[in-house]
Amino acid sequence: MGAVPGDIDTDHQPPMTVPLRHFVVGLGLLLVGLLVAVGVALDVAGGYAVLSHVHLLLAGWVCLTIMGAMTQFVPVWSGTGLHSRRLSSVQLWLVTVGLVGFAGSLLGGYMAWIPAFGGVMLLGFWTFVYNMGRTLASVSAYDVTERHFGIALGFFLLVSTLGVVLAVGFVRPVFAGSSIGRANVLGAHATLAVFGAVLTTVLGALYQLAAMFTQTELHGIDVHLRRVEEVAYPSGVLLLALGRLLDAATVARVGGLLIVGSLLGFAVILGRRLHETRVERTPMLSRYAVVVPALTLWGLLTLPAWLGDPLAASALFGAPGTVHLLVLGVIGFVVLGTLYHVVPFIIWVHRYSDLLGYEAVPMIDDLYDDRLAAVDFLLLGGGTAVLVAADLLALPRDATAVGGGLVFVGALCFVANILQVIRIHSPHSIPGVLFDTLRTDSDPAREDAADPVEPN
Repeated sequence: MGAVPGDIDTDHQPPMTVPLRHFVVGLGLLLVGLLVAVGVALDVAGGYAVLSHVHLLLAGWVCLTIMGAMTQFVPVWSGTGLHSRRLSSVQLWLVTVGLVGFAGSLLGGYMAWIPAFGGVMLLGFWTFVYNMGRTLASVSAYDVTERHFGIALGFFLLVSTLGVVLAVGFVRPVFAGSSIGRANVLGAHATLAVFGAVLTTVLGALYQLAAMFTQTELHGIDVHLRRVEEVAYPSGVLLLALGRLLDAATVARVGGLLIVGSLLGFAVILGRRLHETRVERTPMLSRYAVVVPALTLWGLLTLPAWLGDPLAASALFGAPGTVHLLVLGVIGFVVLGTLYHVVPFIIWVHRYSDLLGYEAVPMIDDLYDDRLAAVDFLLLGGGTAVLVAADLLALPRDATAVGGGLVFVGALCFVANILQVIRIHSPHSIPGVLFDTLRTDSDPAREDAADPVEPN
């Protein structure tokens, strides 16, 4: 694979530590979330451990990775300056402090603190939405990726707002006397989070990344499926969330049908990109290849379940027993594959790109350990397969423990490989990535142009 794709304008990227900071914190939350899951499996985690585990993985690892990736690639893809580098650091620490406090309060049973930490998280997500919204607003015309990102920002606003309402509901009777109960708000919140904020971002990014790194283009049926998805998918998310909020089964059923149909169509697009590529298989593409069958199986199982009862608590994330298929097999492998390129890419551009032609430099895919990447792929893939089989076939609890163990060890290998890239090749140490000020890696000549004055 070439060092930098030809249509990428790296002059507009933010300082290296800005996205890397998000990724490193996200990886830490991934491991903490998996440790909580181990505690749940062993019956040693108290409080609302499952809820804590879900938020550490989705609001923590996945959403912080999305925030870091958008901060890096919206300016690069769109050829515009990031609205504010300072806000990109503020958003990270607000979300992190809020999430850690929120998850810790759930585990320890400190319910009185949950609304406060939920409010801090909300401020972090709203800061991110404002910063990226202002960045996108400077773009004159939007492509498919930018349109998806803009819609995803709207979902981030909605899901964080409902999240705070739910957090307050732990200590105040906010749903008393209302026709809309806590379960309704929870269903809408989960729908907007997973299918709205997260998967809308994933779809938008994959339209760009899958074509770019397979060196193929959308054509034929791909174009028609993309046009349908751009309208049907966000409409479906809103309808499913609204139907669950108002307890309107028909509305939710239509929304679920639009979501499943759109995602099955996207599986066709992604599968065709991977089939038509002639480039060498990389950890990024190998993990994207897992997404196609996982998304297809999830859609085929979920379609009859949501047509039957889209309001059922057991069908919150799809057909009963498909939560690991969606969260690990689809979302997880997209994030894993993307990080295997994004982290080395950012470091390569800052560390080696100026040396190209003057001395021998490694390529992007030379920065990580191929053997360790192969090991984590086998462990994570095998662990996910065992968890999915245990869910769908009602296997004994030991099978779930084995699958969870494989995923945990695979995640350790993945994190070690990514951190090794930063430790060996980055001009900043890992503590430096986390805590150095922006002045250590920003270009003073471009600082004023790329970072407008903060509004009062």
